[in-house]
Amino acid sequence: MSRLLRRLRSHRFGVAAPRLTVRPHLAWQWRALGWAALVSLSVAAGLWIHEEGRRIAGYDASRTGVQLTELRAKSERLEQEAARLRALTSTSESSLRIERTTLEKLSQQVKQLEAENGRLREDLALFENLAAKARTDDRVAVHRFKVQGDVVPGEYRYWLLVTQGGERDREFQGRLQFVVSYRQDGRDGVLTLPDDRADGGTFRVAFKRFYRAEGSFRVDPKAQVMGVQVRVFEQGASQPRATQSVAL
Repeated sequence: MSRLLRRLRSHRFGVAAPRLTVRPHLAWQWRALGWAALVSLSVAAGLWIHEEGRRIAGYDASRTGVQLTELRAKSERLEQEAARLRALTSTSESSLRIERTTLEKLSQQVKQLEAENGRLREDLALFENLAAKARTDDRVAVHRFKVQGDVVPGEYRYWLLVTQGGERDREFQGRLQFVVSYRQDGRDGVLTLPDDRADGGTFRVAFKRFYRAEGSFRVDPKAQVMGVQVRVFEQGASQPRATQSVAL
């Protein structure tokens, strides 16, 4: 009893009593909704301030988007035009290469025709000279004998003209023989083509008035050919009827 009285005496009542605060109770869902609304308003305000700042600085999102679309379209048009020009350039280069190749071939053909025309003029002059001597001179002769190296190492091409005069219109039958003088490893040597073991069918000749021979022969690619002599043998004879030599 005494304890209860002491407690009541210790408490102050009236004006001197402690202030009592009464607060309304809110559920946590309403508090979360309030905070979400506050955050949304803050974000919206920030975005508005950001867009206003960009607009004030001269940036317009809608206008910039239109400009970007126009720039992309212009870039695509330029790329298409560049591709068209590249294709046109490639076609022009191909046409130019074809024309250049055609001109080179035509130039080569013209040179060949000019060379052939020169040989024909020489043949005509030679035949006119032979016609004048045909009745009095029945000798077999070699004219315009030429030898030159070919593209393949060790291979050589030759050209020559063999003629026969005289009144009788008889056929000359025989063969050609080439004697090649060369130097290899500091030593001189002689090579006879065809040799005694070969058939020599490619070097046989048969004609009445003239015979144009053209062909090739091979030697060791390491050998340096110094000169070539051609010999014309009549069938069954051991001595040549005509010879001619060229130096290389």
